[in-house]
Amino acid sequence: MQTVFKNIKGDRLIWAIVALLAILSFLPVYSAASNLAYRGGGSNTFAFFVKHFVHLVLGFAIMYGVHKIPYRYFKGLSLIMIPVVLVLLTLTMMQGTKIEGANASRWIQIPFVGMSFQTSTLAAVVLMVYVARYMSKIQDKTITFKESILPLWFPVFLVLILILPANFSTAAIIFLMVTMLVFLGGYPLKYLAVIIGSGVVVLTLFILTAKAFPDAMPNRVDTWMGRIESFADSEDTEEDYQIEKAKIAIATGEIWGLGPGKSLQKNFLPQSSSDFIFAIIIEEYGLLGGFMVMVLYLWLLFRIVIVAQKSETVFGKLLVFGLGLPIVFQALINMAVAVELFPVTGQTLPLISSGGTSIWMTCLAVGIILSVSAKREEIKEQELRDENPLEILSETI
Repeated sequence: MQTVFKNIKGDRLIWAIVALLAILSFLPVYSAASNLAYRGGGSNTFAFFVKHFVHLVLGFAIMYGVHKIPYRYFKGLSLIMIPVVLVLLTLTMMQGTKIEGANASRWIQIPFVGMSFQTSTLAAVVLMVYVARYMSKIQDKTITFKESILPLWFPVFLVLILILPANFSTAAIIFLMVTMLVFLGGYPLKYLAVIIGSGVVVLTLFILTAKAFPDAMPNRVDTWMGRIESFADSEDTEEDYQIEKAKIAIATGEIWGLGPGKSLQKNFLPQSSSDFIFAIIIEEYGLLGGFMVMVLYLWLLFRIVIVAQKSETVFGKLLVFGLGLPIVFQALINMAVAVELFPVTGQTLPLISSGGTSIWMTCLAVGIILSVSAKREEIKEQELRDENPLEILSETI
């Protein structure tokens, strides 16, 4: 264990924040798992606790392994992984899985393991690395809009089109994060405006087509529209039921909370261990517990900005922003949904909600960020060694 800690590189505060979020997740997930066990026909909540623990252990193993890889290698890996991701997304969509007539093809089964994998989360990470690579490549170059369509926007829209029918919220977040990343990378605003306008037009055409020909392809357009309408109106829907129970949980928690494991609304919230875990945290640990979780994510954002600013290369800066901002943005969306500041999206709370794919891909993204910060540490160590010839002499001897 000491050897592992000795070999840990990168920003120590990011390691600490991620570890704290993971540790804080155990009690809420274990508490909410009683509802999952009951609905699943069993009574062993400890099995869900163990499952969550295994997911986190695998996630931290991914993070540790990835942070040891020099981040410049991810440039080439993104080129290799884009076709792989497109194939996986296509296979996922072709499954045709439906829930109440709507497209629910988000997961594929991993052969011989018996585990499911949500391909859109992997696609999001790979796409952000790919975009960061392209934007760093065109730095200090004059590029026309036409030249950027095929190498930049064609893969982006292809990935989004494959995700959109089954998962609008993920597709929207990816598109928003990509536009933010290219903006930070210096992409001309007039070109970016054309892309955003084109995205709105494509989305509108997709919705109109799905409404006009509902049997042409499985999709979740009615689900999206229902969630938006229920957010704006006061009609009784399933989304209203979930939000109502989440608000009751938050109101019940007050300042100090009911205490660990004493949540009552976990028995009524269908997604109490994933989408609405933040409401359970506030019910059991009060506003202070919810505020602590929010501070940890904002602290993570602060460290992400620092790591990006200290990076020696444009690719490193964009890589950190491209992978770090979506984590914090997703967390804020999840918390906003719980307090009814945002329509129900189905987005989990990173590193806290139960679910293997979400945890693994978040750890993968954090591992790459740590790889960027580790490179900075190596440069500083080399500079210190260059200033201390006695240390070099002692190592030589």
